[in-house]
Amino acid sequence: MSVNLIKLAVGIESFSHLAQRQEQRVAEGVKLQHLTRSTPRRAGEILEGGSIYWVIKRAIRARQRIIAIDTAVNHKGLPRCALVLDPELVPVEAQPCRPFQGWRYLEAKDTPKDAIGGSSGDIDKLPAEMAEELRELGLL
Repeated sequence: MSVNLIKLAVGIESFSHLAQRQEQRVAEGVKLQHLTRSTPRRAGEILEGGSIYWVIKRAIRARQRIIAIDTAVNHKGLPRCALVLDPELVPVEAQPCRPFQGWRYLEAKDTPKDAIGGSSGDIDKLPAEMAEELRELGLL
């Protein structure tokens, strides 16, 4: 059975912003990957179909399949773990999530469902404060 990771999408404002940034990187010929200091100890389970779930504006909003776990070097020349990502970014039903550092494991039973209709664009159009208040009330 696969296991997933959860990670804050720092500096990202919405699902569409994350999609735009990733599309830009792919267009520039950059490998779609996320570098992290720590290599997951449960890498084998992650590679059995696991995804990285992206937290955007205090809610899990997207997932992306992890297709490989490699080694890499960051911009300072330091060794890192590279989580190689599938280019397909899938919106999920928004699920509130408090901030945390680094990444965490996310068991399959705790993952949000994929969004019906395949886009969270309507949610992105709400003012951030209103969306946060609706999430706190359990309406989003």
